[in-house]
Amino acid sequence: MSGGLLVAGTTSDAGKSVLTAGICRWLHRRGVKVAPFKAQNMSNNSAVVLGPDGRGGEIGRAQAMQAAACGIAPDLRFNPVLLKPGSDRSSQVVLLGEAVDTVTAGNYRALRPRLAEAAFAALAELREAYEVVVCEGAGSPAEINLRAGDYVNMGLARHAGLPTIVVGDIDRGGVFASMFGTVALLDPADQALIAGFVINKFRGDLGLLQPGLDMLRRVTGRPAYGVLPWHLDLWLDAEDSLAYGRVLGRPAAPHGTDWLDVAVVRLPRISNATDVEALATEPGVRVRLTVEPAELAAADLVVLPGSKSTVADLAWLRETGLADAVAAHVAAGKPLLGICGGFQMLGRAVHDPVESRAGSVPGLGLLPVEVTFEERKTVRQSAGTAAADPGVPVRGYEIHHGYVSSADPALPPLLTYDDGTGEGAVLGAVHGTHWHGAFESDGFRRRFLTEAARLAGRTGFRAAPDTAFAAARERSLDLLGDLVEEHLDTEALWRLIESGPPAGLPFIPPGAPN
Repeated sequence: MSGGLLVAGTTSDAGKSVLTAGICRWLHRRGVKVAPFKAQNMSNNSAVVLGPDGRGGEIGRAQAMQAAACGIAPDLRFNPVLLKPGSDRSSQVVLLGEAVDTVTAGNYRALRPRLAEAAFAALAELREAYEVVVCEGAGSPAEINLRAGDYVNMGLARHAGLPTIVVGDIDRGGVFASMFGTVALLDPADQALIAGFVINKFRGDLGLLQPGLDMLRRVTGRPAYGVLPWHLDLWLDAEDSLAYGRVLGRPAAPHGTDWLDVAVVRLPRISNATDVEALATEPGVRVRLTVEPAELAAADLVVLPGSKSTVADLAWLRETGLADAVAAHVAAGKPLLGICGGFQMLGRAVHDPVESRAGSVPGLGLLPVEVTFEERKTVRQSAGTAAADPGVPVRGYEIHHGYVSSADPALPPLLTYDDGTGEGAVLGAVHGTHWHGAFESDGFRRRFLTEAARLAGRTGFRAAPDTAFAAARERSLDLLGDLVEEHLDTEALWRLIESGPPAGLPFIPPGAPN
């Protein structure tokens, strides 16, 4: 068979990514050869995948997570087009893993046919190779100003004949109106592919919700395939940093007598915020994202995460008083960690003729390094050890235009590549690295947190000896699969995947406006 399904949503962050992952895990458990697909993703959370030529390329991190749900290695074709916003008006275009252009709203239309062609070709190849491809839409299919030329939502469904389900987040309110409105703003041919709905993040008595589901079916002629409950433990691999609450996850009680409080600066153009999720899986580690200088003052460890626009976010740190709070934190002898763009900000200067084209700007001056940006982006998977303890293996990945062009020769590295080359820097309590994902290496994470606690004076903190991040991610994927199996009509979903949308679905006026 060559089955397919499109998971669309009433809004961004409605639950498309997690529902797609849950359906993938459910099908994988059934022994189905399944793959995920998202024609175009707009996100600064990306993963590095090895392409057919052995070189690294980028896809959205959600699609890498969905590949894990399918039990397969990630593939560049799972997310052929990735748009990485560098500002409110421009995005870097990553096509089949490689950065090829920067677009604005003005010139995107000219590039769109090329992107659509690549996306359609990638999906066709995947449908040849897999029994089922579960596709994730983007935003909402009812964004009527974007329907012409669309290749991500109903444009994709129409092209490939995909039955479509629409997921809505009831926790936001207005879910029935948004589901009805989503269908009613589509033209007849698009509506004919919308087979039904899934409610996400429901809390309470399902009996109180059922009359609404019945009414929705009466007015649309389409069923709800199920209601997924809100669950505390679904927070790993968030598609967008804004999907996080103030505190990541559900911190477990410490193994020792002390908690370790970690403040992560929520930069305006934050990228790969998922780096800090590994820290949040540790018992006794409380991780929160913040924009408040006072919260940095109270933290034990401060993290400057990755950024898609290092120079602009560095200026923002200064404008908001956060740069002074970071400096005061270091002056107090407490630990600071910079990852990728955050690491670049820690040096003496950033020379950027590429990303911001701002030329040379002063860094925070907390590490004796200078960073220079190159046109060609470094995109690779990396492996090595902790520099201070060669017995501790570390794996990660790199996505950056900037490189360390000048450094104090006596400056110790944080990591060591397999070939013996040093990477990153350590100066007193200040640590920096270009590697994303390094803290998913359990031994390195425990070692770093133990050192951070010592520097912060948290003598009662003890890193748990048995926390395994990979196992935590697998538990999260299994939970998604469990929720799909327990709360959705999987027999009806399978018929949809196997046979396509039911015939005779009614048209809901007014339809797409002219």
